[in-house]
Amino acid sequence: MSDVLAQDSALTPAVPHTIAGLAPVVTVIGDLMLDGWWTGKTERMSREAPAPVVEIEHRAFAPGGAANTAMNLAALGATVRIVGVVGRDEAGQRLLELLRVAGIDASAVLQLDAICTTTKIRIIAGGQVLVRVDDQFSGEYPEAAIAELAGRVLAATSDADAEVVCDYGSGSLTGPVLDALAARTAAPGLTVIDAHDPRPWSRLSPQLVTPNAAEASTVLGVPLGAGPDRAAAVAQHRAELLQVTGARVAVVTLDQDGTVAVDSDGSTHRTWARRSAEKQASGAGDTFVAALTLGHVCGLSIPTAADLAQVAADVVVHRFGTSVCSTADLVRRLDQFADLAIDEDELVRRLEEDRAAGRRIVLTNGCFDVLHRGHTSYLNQARQLGDVLVVAVNGDDSVRRLKGPSRPINPASDRISVLAALSSVDYVTVFDTDTPIPLIRRIRPDVYAKGGDYTPEMLAETEAVRAVGGEVRILDYVPSQSTTAVVNRILATPASAEEAS
Repeated sequence: MSDVLAQDSALTPAVPHTIAGLAPVVTVIGDLMLDGWWTGKTERMSREAPAPVVEIEHRAFAPGGAANTAMNLAALGATVRIVGVVGRDEAGQRLLELLRVAGIDASAVLQLDAICTTTKIRIIAGGQVLVRVDDQFSGEYPEAAIAELAGRVLAATSDADAEVVCDYGSGSLTGPVLDALAARTAAPGLTVIDAHDPRPWSRLSPQLVTPNAAEASTVLGVPLGAGPDRAAAVAQHRAELLQVTGARVAVVTLDQDGTVAVDSDGSTHRTWARRSAEKQASGAGDTFVAALTLGHVCGLSIPTAADLAQVAADVVVHRFGTSVCSTADLVRRLDQFADLAIDEDELVRRLEEDRAAGRRIVLTNGCFDVLHRGHTSYLNQARQLGDVLVVAVNGDDSVRRLKGPSRPINPASDRISVLAALSSVDYVTVFDTDTPIPLIRRIRPDVYAKGGDYTPEMLAETEAVRAVGGEVRILDYVPSQSTTAVVNRILATPASAEEAS
């Protein structure tokens, strides 16, 4: 796969377009399902039982399970193949047609007379799911059929850029299919395991595993607790989690608390879901896995790919039903961040609301002229010091006074856009003074965070922070990363290489 997106690429609206233009080949191997969302009205109770009578007014169907992961991959621009088993029934035919219309190659899907297609129907009235009816095969799959499935999996993955295994426990994948994948001599450049139990798949030495918190807890055999504290618990058990899954990186999804990625090199990256009204939604985890896979196979680092995936998940989690995030959806969402800078008065008002809700306010500041991995790493650390992260960006005139007439390279509007797209950042504001001391006195942060090789005594802001009751925290310094170094690399790049990219 062409590594067009650099490891330290900023999250801009151009990124989804680049991914779609690359159109990487991704094979999805997994348990295929059909989701149904049936809505109606209820005005009376049944005579036969204490249950509401729902008069169905609308029936909607969408691919679910591994098929929803495939739908999201296709909507984001991947060339998608899917392999799995469905029944030779009405639900199976409907599912295959939905995949075909989405442009997904489902020619390797095995249809069997002996099973039914897994179907999950939600009955909804008054905006509430009253009941979910699951119809699924619970017997033994024919040996000959699973042997044929293994052959189809090998053929579909032989020249793919990436493969995603979505194993939800049907029993069709962890026998001959897993054996065949483990025995092959060549594999796609990226293997992602999204399984209820990822341990059997450790035989593939996957680059990525994506359990949810409950699955990670089961794998580890330890409780992870509840709420955002689960992220720290995952990080504490990183070695065990990576060992039992055989993965280089584990990205654990924490539903409304975002995700946490732990790497074998000891690094940790958090994403935070953006607060919004609740909706009846399903499959946001599939969207996250799809966007994470595409971002990483196209060259994004795990932290940047995870932030991209969080944006995609935020798009669908506030929609009704089983839905997908498209390239256009991602571009619109990232475009919106350009307008997220708020003035000082509005920032003060919003922070008073946050403070009244008991949230801990963290402030950091900088020029952020060319956003790189050092920046994103320390912003991620800063967000973990509290509940709300405010990033104050030097205005263009302020940057020129500090850095010289050739800077900034990127105007404030662009710098705001890429910062606001990071899930770690809650608010962005611009200041034109040489230091943020006047802003500190107004917003009274609980924590003032700086990245670099400073001490609190070296900072002009320390006295102002302490005067308003806050504390100064110095975060990890990444010596190999600096804006000057990035700019120098760009300037040293031959023009022909720039044009090719």
